[in-house]
Formats: sequence, structure tokens, C-alpha cells
Amino acid sequence: MKSLSVDLETRSSVDIGKSGVYRYTEAEDFAILLFGYSVDGGAVQVIDLVRGERIPQEILDALADDSVIKWAFNANFERVCLSRYLSDLGMLHTTERACFLSPHSWRCTMVWSAYMGLPLSLAAVGRVLGLEEQKMNEGKALIRYFSTPPFHEPTGAKWELFKSYNRRDVEVEMAIQQRLSKYPVPPSVWEEYVLDQEINDRGIRLDMPLVENAVQIDEITKNQLLDRMKSLTGIENPNSVMQMKAWLKEQGVETESLDKKSVTALLANVPTPLKEVLELRQQLAKSSVKKYQAMQNTVCSDDRARGMFQFYGANRTGRFSGRHIQLQNLPRNYLIDLECARDLVRQGNYAALEMLYESVSDVLSQLIRTAFIPKEGRKFIVADFSAIEARVLSWLAKERWRMDVFANDGDIYCATAGRMFHCNVVKHGENGHLRQYGKLAELSSGYGGSVGALKAFGALESGMKEEELKPLVDAWRAANPNIVDFWWAVDRAAKDCIKERSTMITHGIQFIYRGGMVFIELPSGRRLSYVKPRIGENRFGGESITYMGLDLSKKWARIESYGPKLVENITQAISRDILCYAMQTLQNMDIVAHVHDEIIIECDECVSLSAVCEQMGRTPPWAEGLLLHADGFECAFYQKD
Repeated sequence: MKSLSVDLETRSSVDIGKSGVYRYTEAEDFAILLFGYSVDGGAVQVIDLVRGERIPQEILDALADDSVIKWAFNANFERVCLSRYLSDLGMLHTTERACFLSPHSWRCTMVWSAYMGLPLSLAAVGRVLGLEEQKMNEGKALIRYFSTPPFHEPTGAKWELFKSYNRRDVEVEMAIQQRLSKYPVPPSVWEEYVLDQEINDRGIRLDMPLVENAVQIDEITKNQLLDRMKSLTGIENPNSVMQMKAWLKEQGVETESLDKKSVTALLANVPTPLKEVLELRQQLAKSSVKKYQAMQNTVCSDDRARGMFQFYGANRTGRFSGRHIQLQNLPRNYLIDLECARDLVRQGNYAALEMLYESVSDVLSQLIRTAFIPKEGRKFIVADFSAIEARVLSWLAKERWRMDVFANDGDIYCATAGRMFHCNVVKHGENGHLRQYGKLAELSSGYGGSVGALKAFGALESGMKEEELKPLVDAWRAANPNIVDFWWAVDRAAKDCIKERSTMITHGIQFIYRGGMVFIELPSGRRLSYVKPRIGENRFGGESITYMGLDLSKKWARIESYGPKLVENITQAISRDILCYAMQTLQNMDIVAHVHDEIIIECDECVSLSAVCEQMGRTPPWAEGLLLHADGFECAFYQKD
């Protein structure tokens, strides 16, 4: 036996959508109902475990045998569920409370689909590939009927249909493998997938007393804010956008939206009585404890949250995306006495919080990060790359002056402002006020952004005038001619690749046309995939590149692109490869999480911070000449330094 394709139908009283598969399998009533499998691409067998059928011993042995490759669509689900099943059979032994099958011999068809620029759902991939065998539409209703409470008896025509559904899923997964077989995922990406699975299995510890008390304190705060708003406005439900807009209109203030940006803008112009109402609304928005509630939903019996990261979640670049608690968008913390505030919440001391802080809601929001803690007797090392995308972009475009700034540990925002305004700019010193202009230009302009991008990054809110924006864009482009040249070199190479159906190279990046696909090969050897590329016409009447992919609404649609956007994909993808390289060089450490370009390590007190940063900052062998730098700090709970 060389390979095993697997699909499971399961049941549990835990809501997998809210809690994830790790918590799902901890429920006492968790069970595998159906086990569908195929050996080496042969006929699919379905084992009805509920009705007393048993998985053959050779298949059970294969599941624990790293020489047999196991395939599944979203393989993390099958691997974790089978870990619980084999543990109950006494086939997995460990001193740890959480025990999982090694991911080394597991491969995920969903990751393969994502690598090819395809959707992340089995049904959608089947449709896009036009497979003869398609996922059965009855599946969702059958899962609700047999897999979620109240569990129905596994009998009758519905049960037979459920078995057919299980068989079909294995067949569709195998058909995807067959269709994609000409475009294998590189072994290096499967190695990264294994590391990702190990990080997800390890999980990150949660301070549950802090979490539980934060939820209770938030409930008190929310009720007080609502009562105050009701007394000021007479509105029955102050959370209702419609009711609030109607009330504001009665007070002579009209607004299309009550989102964060709109409320901030209104506060600058409304009279004092209305100000309090809008400030209360801001606090109510902050008082959302969804992150804490996600922690309650996700936490496993050993107080660790698992399954927080989706490998290849962003299939345009291969970057990771967040799941459940979503570590990628945690609020920042800037409280000076963070530890003191944290202790008060852990104690459930609402009275002291209300007395010491202007906004209890804001305190709870800032403390979300601090709910992540290391094991007893250990510490966190938090290390991240300094200006990783700016460094990668400068290296690719060979913008020498920028690389010199990085080589001398300079401040890229000051250096950019100095270059744009032809003067010396020092942070908190000579012409220091210009640094903000350099920062805004850096953040918005690297990938072809113009006035709209500057506005999106908050240029007007920072005090800049509308008439200053276009000259700022022009000044940044004039200061970075090689980057601008790089945008249009990429644009030409991609268009020529599509038109001539051949391979083009620019700046060390290959553009390859093959079988109705364009692949962009990165220095690491990994490829970005663009499905059914064409040359189209943009809104200005010029040529544009289009391809099929998931749009912003997650629908499969034709997407328009051009040089600077492709440069963004390339730069972010290389930054992702550097993060993966760093995590692999540090894999002897217990990495518990990673957020954008930051790694969180749980380690013994004796581990050296400087050694970790030095290791993390090493340039991969495929990126000669790229200057990297990693900074970090140690902490007893996760925070922003």
C-alpha cells in the first residue's frame, strides 16, 4: 500500500463552525459514523461504523504508518478526528493530554487546489474543474440530520444516501488529484504544511480566568452603556443602526453610515449633547467580546486553543489566514500599566477598573492579546521582521539607496521623506514632522497606489490636505525610479507571457505559460498560479491582464490585474516564503503562533532572545543580497512591544 484516500462523516454536539475540529473531537458524544477510503486509487469502500462494521486492521495500521501517504480534502479534519478514534482504540500513546497522528504522511487536496489558484471548497473545485463526478448537493441537509443534535437514527433511505455522499466525496477528491497530477505541489511546500500542522496541533495556551472574567465584566459594561444611551435618546434599542440614524436625523444630523470612520468624523462637528451619545456608541462597539467568546468556544481541555491557522488561506500569495480567534487582527495595546489592568480583570474587580480607567471597554479590548500565555515555568519570545515587504521590494527592484538604508539600520520612513523633500529628516529631530509623509507614502505607494491609496491609509485624518496628495505620490515615485521600472517590467513580462504563450524572465522572476495557466516562479522555487489568463481591456481603454480567481466576495470570477498588483503578489509571496524559512530554521523551538511577519515561541527561561533573532534574520540561500533584520522581546503574556 502506497497511498490512502480518506473521507469521514462524524457527529458531535460541539458546533465545529464556532469551535474548530480540535474542540469538536473532545466532546464525549464525538463519533466517526462513516469511514470512506480508497487504497492506491482503487474502488472506494465505505465502512458503516455506527452499524457495527469495522475498519480493516491493515487500514488502521496504514493510518499510523508514515510510509503510507494519506490524502483528504482539508486533511486536518480527517487527521484530527482519526487521532481521537485511534486514541480510543489504544493505538496512540503519549504522556500529553492532546495526542495527534503525525502530519508527515498526510497530504491535503485543498492545499493542492489553493496552490493552483483554485477555490477552497470541494464543491467549488469540482465545478471549476468540470469534473464528471461532482459533490452531492444533498450533503448539507444530511450532515444537519445525522451529524448535529438531535442525532437521528442511522437507518432508512436517508442513511443509504449519506453513505453514497461519503463515497462520492472520496471519488471527487481522487478526481481532483488526477486532474492536478501534471502540476504537483513542490516537496518544500509539503514540508511547510507539516510544520503548519505541528503548530496547529501544539496550540497556544489561554489564561481562562482572564477570559471568563473579561466576558462577565463586558456584560456589566455593555448594560451600563445601553442604559445611559436609552436615557439620553429614548431609543428602545441603541444598537440598532436604523433607530440611531433616525434619532440623529431628528437632532439635525444626517449620516449614511455609523461605522467607526463615520462616527469619528461626526464627533468633530456635532454639539456636546450629541457627542456623548456618539462616544457611548464608540465604546459599545469596542465592548464587543467576540474574541473572548471565540476563546471560550475554541479552548481545549488543557486550556490550549488549536487550529488557529489556515495553510495557504490566501491562495493568491500562499500566505496563512486566521481561523476562529483570528490572531491576525487583534487590537493593539498601548496601556502603560498593562499588567495592573490585566490583574484587575483576572480578579473580576469591576469597581476598581471603572474607578481607574476612562473606558472599561477599551481596557478589555487592549487585553485581548494578553489572554495568550506560555506554560508554567516558560516564557514567550516574540520576534518579527523589520520592514520585510519594503526590504523585499527594494531587493527585487535593485533600489540601491533603500538597500543602503537597511544595511546601515536606518529608518526607511525618514530616508524616504528625505529623498522626497531633498532634506535631512531625523525621527523626533531635524524636519521630524516630514517622517509621517514618508511613512504614508511608503505604506500606500509601493504597489502603484495613488491618491486613493493615500486616503485609505488615513492621509486626510493625519492632517494632510487634498491638494498635497498627488504631489506626494509623484515625489515618492521620483525617489524610487527602479521600483517604478520594476512594476512595468513585470507588467510587460506577464502580458508577453500570455500573448506568446511562452516563458518570460525579469528581475529574476519567471513567468511561465502552461496548459491554460500562468505561473510566476519565485526565487524560492514556489510558484504563484493564475487560472485561464487573458489580455483584456481596462476602464481607461488600455490593455489589462485578467484571470479567473476568487474575488473580494469569495465568488469565482474574472479578476483584472496589472504590473504593480502583480508586484504586490510577488513581494508578499516572497515575504511569506521568508517567514516559512525562518520557522523551519526555528522548528526545534515550540512555535505556538505567527501573526503576519511575527513568530511567537514558547520556550524555557534560559533560551536566548538574541540567538532567536539572529537565527530568524538569516537570509535564505535563494535570496542572496537580501538584507533581513529581526527584532524581538520576551514576555509572560502576549502583547505588542
